[in-house]
Amino acid sequence: MAVSLLVDLQRRVLDCAHSGQIASLAAGVSQAGTRSVATAGQLRPSGDSPFRIASLTKSLTAAAVVLALRQREIPLSTPAVELLPSLSRDWQASRDLTVEQLLGQVSGLRQSVEAPAMAALGDGPAALLAGARLVVQAGSEHEPGERWAYYNGNYFVAGAILATVTSVSYEEALAAILLRPWSLTRTGFDTPAAPVPGWDGDRPVTATPYPRARRPSGGLWSCLHDLLGFAEQIMADRCLRDELSRPRTRSGDPMAYGLGWALGPSGQLYLNGRLPGYRTAMIMLPARDNFSAQSKYSAKRACARSAPTLARSSSAPLSSPRSCTENTSSSALHHARGPRSAKLET
Repeated sequence: MAVSLLVDLQRRVLDCAHSGQIASLAAGVSQAGTRSVATAGQLRPSGDSPFRIASLTKSLTAAAVVLALRQREIPLSTPAVELLPSLSRDWQASRDLTVEQLLGQVSGLRQSVEAPAMAALGDGPAALLAGARLVVQAGSEHEPGERWAYYNGNYFVAGAILATVTSVSYEEALAAILLRPWSLTRTGFDTPAAPVPGWDGDRPVTATPYPRARRPSGGLWSCLHDLLGFAEQIMADRCLRDELSRPRTRSGDPMAYGLGWALGPSGQLYLNGRLPGYRTAMIMLPARDNFSAQSKYSAKRACARSAPTLARSSSAPLSSPRSCTENTSSSALHHARGPRSAKLET
């Protein structure tokens, strides 16, 4: 099974690369703890090559917030304003707005804070809290939970909550809760020494720092192996996976959404992201007695058929499940300059 899967993965990666539109592409599958990786493109990436993951940062932020609150026995149904007392005086949004409604993109917040305003806050330690203040000062457009609307501002506030409840910066909290314990050693916010360059058409994209106030929504760099490891950790922790995958949306919403993940009709958890020169996507497929993970990224223009093709999952038994876990299946994919869904991107 593992050999045939790797052969199939390599074939699909090469098919996409042969289109001539891919400067750099890497795809991988984790099956029962065994990873398979295929790469292609002029830049010759590896499974450890760093690239921007854009809105997949939200998935890590959501997982960290859930774990941080669980460790402190704080319910996700806690009103956000109670966890951000320094913003109480300026809070114009609904005071019933909860943490899980922020992570589930059903906050009802008025979407009036845009990227230039966040960038203007600078890169000092107070930037994120100042950004969260701008978001909640703008008030609410709808009642919390009333409808789904993708808004990066939800994650600015969620990141500020993570920093406040842990009494450290958002970046340090993410590292302490996820990156170090889960051995995601190539994932972080500092631009790597030798990043895989993104491409916009035939032009390379210069790597620039991501505004600090926006980091919880889309600022991470990562690599293929770290993304596979992230998926493996979520799939191995049933309590965390169940919390992330429980729908927070209503039947009339344009899509089903959990915490940091869109939800497919068969229980899939997926998300994609886009920044200039990069495209990322990831999908996890929980299923009884099966586990797989798949990840892909590319720079330059991506083969339009690559995302659905490489998202096909395979399965194998998950060995040594932890307590509060069950055997599962998952997949993740990652690329740049592919077909986009603006509602799910950075």
